[in-house]
Amino acid sequence: MDKILEDIGKYRIVPVIVIDDADDSIPLAQALIESGLPIAEVTFRTKTAKESIEKIAKMFPEMYLGAGTVLTVEQVKNAVESGAKYIVSPGINLKVVEYCCTENIPMIPGIATPTEIGMALEFNMEVVKYFPAEPLGGINYLKAISAPYDNLRFIPTGGIDEKNIITYLQFPKVLACGGSWMVKSDLIKNKKFNEIKNLAIEALKIVKSVN
Repeated sequence: MDKILEDIGKYRIVPVIVIDDADDSIPLAQALIESGLPIAEVTFRTKTAKESIEKIAKMFPEMYLGAGTVLTVEQVKNAVESGAKYIVSPGINLKVVEYCCTENIPMIPGIATPTEIGMALEFNMEVVKYFPAEPLGGINYLKAISAPYDNLRFIPTGGIDEKNIITYLQFPKVLACGGSWMVKSDLIKNKKFNEIKNLAIEALKIVKSVN
């Protein structure tokens, strides 16, 4: 497994972030680092994603900084040029996965079915994103579809929060969980970075209770 993904697995939580104003990226990243959770998956859902990644990468090179909701090869290039260390997609776009594999870029493709798991394995993926986790059927569905795949690890994302994350983390095939409850868009927009820091601290406490 790629070293970056291994390290993310030690924290077991990936904050999934939507940033509308690039000026919020630095205080947001600082809040996460001060909380003890130096991980950020900045989604390409906004026009400021590239600039936000650029700012964070320059100011906090030690951060495990990824780009999420990556749908095209062009977005992969933009993300990596800006400083993203890994790529996350909501589904399994074969062109995107192939490009990342060719360029040795750590990649976490999204899967929802055994067929998609099989496609990921064709590219020797060791970690996939189980998305959208809760709408698909939660931990029970994940256990069912993952049963034949002993060496594959999953990052469930979608509908996961402080109330249900433990049920996922207790499953050995779960590497980490993606979540946005500690970095909600309204908290970022209202610049409540201290609250984000405290929520991240509480999230880490929950993780440690499982480990």
